[in-house]
Amino acid sequence: MRQFLNALSLVLILDSASHAEIEVVAGYSENDSGFTFKSVPALSNNDAATNATFKIISGDRDQNGGDLDVLHDGRVAASDDQPARNCFFRAGTNGGRISIDLGSVISVKEVSSYSWHSSSRAPQVYRLYAANGKATDFNPEPKAGVDPATSGWTLVANVDTRPSENDREGGQHGVTISDTATAIGQFRYLLFDIEQTENRDPFGNTFYSEIDVVDANGPAPTSIVEKPILTSFETDDGKYHFTVDATEAPDLVDWSEKELKAVVVEWYPRIVAMLASEGYVAPANVSFRFRHDMRGTPASAAGTGVNLNAPWFRNQLQSEARGAVVHELVHVVQNYWSRRGKLNAAQTPGWVVEGIADYVRWFLYEPQSHGAEITKGNFAKANYDSSYRVTGNFLDWLTQTYDKDLVQKLNAAAREGRYAESIWKDLTGKTMQELGDEWKKFHERRLNAVQ
Repeated sequence: MRQFLNALSLVLILDSASHAEIEVVAGYSENDSGFTFKSVPALSNNDAATNATFKIISGDRDQNGGDLDVLHDGRVAASDDQPARNCFFRAGTNGGRISIDLGSVISVKEVSSYSWHSSSRAPQVYRLYAANGKATDFNPEPKAGVDPATSGWTLVANVDTRPSENDREGGQHGVTISDTATAIGQFRYLLFDIEQTENRDPFGNTFYSEIDVVDANGPAPTSIVEKPILTSFETDDGKYHFTVDATEAPDLVDWSEKELKAVVVEWYPRIVAMLASEGYVAPANVSFRFRHDMRGTPASAAGTGVNLNAPWFRNQLQSEARGAVVHELVHVVQNYWSRRGKLNAAQTPGWVVEGIADYVRWFLYEPQSHGAEITKGNFAKANYDSSYRVTGNFLDWLTQTYDKDLVQKLNAAAREGRYAESIWKDLTGKTMQELGDEWKKFHERRLNAVQ
């Protein structure tokens, strides 16, 4: 039977005035149970946290994940590696602090938190503090290193759902903190002092999907059981598996099954092969999710997940949609973020990262579209490090002029954390600037020759 350090009921005395007996109960599931636990309540979409103000007062949110709104939108992740549906702190850091302003003092009956990941980002480790805000020494934003208990906050509970050494970390974790008899107390503010679950690599910050706060005098908690609309497929050899979450865009299911599937099944293995490096194993499971909250960004990739801007895709199904997916698949295979936080790992410039993705897209996947051409109209502003299409053009010229395997070698260096400006001279015998000047002169001669 799986054991948690804090899975059993933990009874704490909150303070001498209230004599509240606080109970911390943890739930766990190793599969997609819809966050249904025996002793932890289902998440709510009408609790006191729904319209509360969430704020990070210490630590940095990881930009690969969702913003604070995902913590109180009444929804949870649809898979065990869906960064956009979770809020978590930046890789390589030790957690941080999140405050919740409920708007007024309420009778807090219980506080629940939910998380889901395939490995060490699933367990929850935090201290929960609460305050009514009336203490003369109250500090609503105690930064890291400041003991909240010295500035008007009361420690409510310690939470730690990390398993014993013999158990898996990944899965769905749920925690509920409540009073065994009545309510936890009369509070307006809550403070989550969150810690990473491990420091053996940079990826120990928990994927938090939802935080609920129930008002003892508020409406009975309700929830929306959102059944995801998923399409799954795999390559013919069964080596790579893909899932498309069209819950927010049911109208794109047909396109996903007829068009997206064909592109992904053919091109993902090809990208893996062309961007191979010694000892590297590309992700075998990749997920796609259509979203309506991406504003002007057509698509993005984070880890093994690809976000697709549903409105943009609807307008580009017969033009740029498929190419945009290929671009993001390159990012999944690149996997440069696996080096973040590693000792002595050099960071790769963004123009190189995006340039490689657009090189694969415009010169290998859809060269007939000529989408990365240098023309008389864009020549003046074109520079080798302009990123995306222009850098893709630069890389294509390099492969044709110097080394057909240059992109593969450049990718390997970036993935292994050893990118440096000197790599250009190592690969071609010329500096990066010399190559850029030569590429620009090539196009100048070519364009002058065009009548």
